[in-house]
Amino acid sequence: MKAQSLVSGFCSNPTTPSIPNTKKSFFQAPTPPSSAYFSQSRQWVSFKIQHSAPQRVVRSNKQNGVEEAKDGTSHGNDLGNGVRRKKLAVFVSGGGSNFRSIHEASLGGSVYGDIVALVTNKRGCGGLVYARDNGIPVVLFPKTKDEPDGLAPNDLVAELRKFEVDFVLLAGYLKLIPVELIRAYPRAILNIHPSLLPAFGGKGYYGMKVHKAVIASGARYSGPTIHFVDELYDTGRILAQSVVPVLAKDTAEELAARVLQEEHRLYVEVTAALCEERIIWREDGVPLILSSRAKKTPVSTVRLFLYECYRRLLLQASEFKFEA
Repeated sequence: MKAQSLVSGFCSNPTTPSIPNTKKSFFQAPTPPSSAYFSQSRQWVSFKIQHSAPQRVVRSNKQNGVEEAKDGTSHGNDLGNGVRRKKLAVFVSGGGSNFRSIHEASLGGSVYGDIVALVTNKRGCGGLVYARDNGIPVVLFPKTKDEPDGLAPNDLVAELRKFEVDFVLLAGYLKLIPVELIRAYPRAILNIHPSLLPAFGGKGYYGMKVHKAVIASGARYSGPTIHFVDELYDTGRILAQSVVPVLAKDTAEELAARVLQEEHRLYVEVTAALCEERIIWREDGVPLILSSRAKKTPVSTVRLFLYECYRRLLLQASEFKFEA
């Protein structure tokens, strides 16, 4: 039975496998059996494209809560395989470090997409300042007593349509996403959360509160989760996770710093897969990331995956004692 469970763990999805980097441990991240965990090898998600930085002239429009920008760059098909360069909108409420990482990856060619709008609920946040400095249009949302220039939900959807947004990325945005936006962008909105969901998620779990709760619980592992967004907090389908160890003497601040570093890496990799149309859905509604190499040569990839399963099974089986 133990040997059978090993095979099940290695080959849980033989139709869309991801081959681990052989230079690293096969068990780099422990996988809960009931979770929709999917790890991704770093060398398989990087797709370098030389792409010049956009030059934009920004003008402010305070009446409708939108700062528009004239984009002098073209967004043509550069991959040569029919995949169109994607347009992204990023939502932030704070400093926007994940937003910056994705933007830098876009300019550097690692992400085949462009951030065409920054949406925020805080006029003075660091993410907004970075967007202005880089000529990215800014949209204020939602409309409140403190922010009368913010947009209503339907107006937000209309504004994103004007920007021809393909995908929405939440990067530290603390407001609940309106149902109008979720219905307008089905399976096209991602969020990143600083814990291994479904643990330490939901309303009230954000920022340093998450890391304090993790340490207080005695959990040995934490890490970021990227999931699709539904109408509740942190309950959408999990797309990717990365494990970060919780050390015995960690403070919440120390753990947060390590998790954030992993967030930057993971969100760029997932955004690259999103823009390259490498996200597929199983029949049971679980999303998976298909490596770029597997997408081009699925047969050879399956063979490598099955060989790796068999090799690892033999190595691990030698450590178990089987009863007659």
